[in-house]
Amino acid sequence: MQIIAILALLSMAWLIWQLIKAKRFTRFKQKIENELKEKVIASIIEELCDNRSEIFPNNNCHQKATIFYWTEYTSRILHAALQREIITQQWLKDSGNLHNAQHLFFIEQKFLPSFQSAKETQAH
Repeated sequence: MQIIAILALLSMAWLIWQLIKAKRFTRFKQKIENELKEKVIASIIEELCDNRSEIFPNNNCHQKATIFYWTEYTSRILHAALQREIITQQWLKDSGNLHNAQHLFFIEQKFLPSFQSAKETQAH
């Protein structure tokens, strides 16, 4: 009887820990949406305006399409923020979100541009 009670308590503790981890991950995703998304959008607009030419007009349609692509998924927002140096890997470590970022990249890997490039490279 005591063994069953101990196992029940251990499984409850494990479930509580999983819930805490899930809530931290959800808060991390919300932080990306709330804090980084606007910075990524501003960076995209600035980059497209700076690189405007006759060959690359980067007009409003181009801006909307690029913004839509990079902000459609949370992993892309994070990828763009890292790529554009809005945040660094050190920031992820310091904020305790490195593992959450790795997990996000893993579960949304099919939406990342590097994943698609690797698949296309292997196909050829």
